[in-house]
Amino acid sequence: MRDDWIEHRRSDDGELLGWMQPVGDGFVAIDLLGARRTDEVDWLTAEETLDARGLAYLADPYELRLDDGSWLRVRIAEVSPTGIRVKKDDWGAVGAPQLFYAVDFPVDPGTLRPLT
Repeated sequence: MRDDWIEHRRSDDGELLGWMQPVGDGFVAIDLLGARRTDEVDWLTAEETLDARGLAYLADPYELRLDDGSWLRVRIAEVSPTGIRVKKDDWGAVGAPQLFYAVDFPVDPGTLRPLT
């Protein structure tokens, strides 16, 4: 996260949804994974973009590129501007070992991508 990013929180519960980065005369909406969600837009459009995106995408399955180049199905476990933790998707198995991996913030789409 850069020092000039402005937090945007959900109005009803104060949950952080992302940031607005000042750019030129406008703002760029940045989600919790550090991905740009707009080009330069006005403040209201940046807010509306983050509000519409919400948090649901964090519950979706993702793929993590491992050191050997293979892809592993993962779920996002923690998100913060200092880093992201994902865990191997165990489909909710109670006794399965939990394997966690650290991912840099902002996310590099060549390292972590939504499962399609």
